[in-house]
Amino acid sequence: MDIIEHNIELMKKFEIMINTADVSLAEELIAKDASFYTPASPKPLYGGEGYLSVVHWMRKGFSDVQWKLTDIVANENKVAVKWILTGTHDGEFLGVLPTGKKIETTVMNFYYFNSEGKIINDIASEGMIGIMRPLGLCKI
Repeated sequence: MDIIEHNIELMKKFEIMINTADVSLAEELIAKDASFYTPASPKPLYGGEGYLSVVHWMRKGFSDVQWKLTDIVANENKVAVKWILTGTHDGEFLGVLPTGKKIETTVMNFYYFNSEGKIINDIASEGMIGIMRPLGLCKI
């Protein structure tokens, strides 16, 4: 398997990891010193534990949240992924009490890999508008 195929397979495992919050997969796929910036924290989050904290943050507001990998483009050290994010607003999220509304939005991410094949960075498009709009927090 060449490096590009390998990176695509890693992202398929990553999809399982974020949908199951699998700690062992997070440790396997994400470098310990990888830093991530997210609306869930004013400071960067690090490693698999940091990444999974975002998953847990989302699950507090959307207990059934799921990410479905729908498109992927890869090279030797970078992968672009299109995700479809779905869930039901059944918990408090961004100060908004549960509405029971369903969300579905598209999110685009770029993942960068180190020489060991672990994720070292994740640059995400701002998908929050697609979450906030169905909750009535955004009029555009």
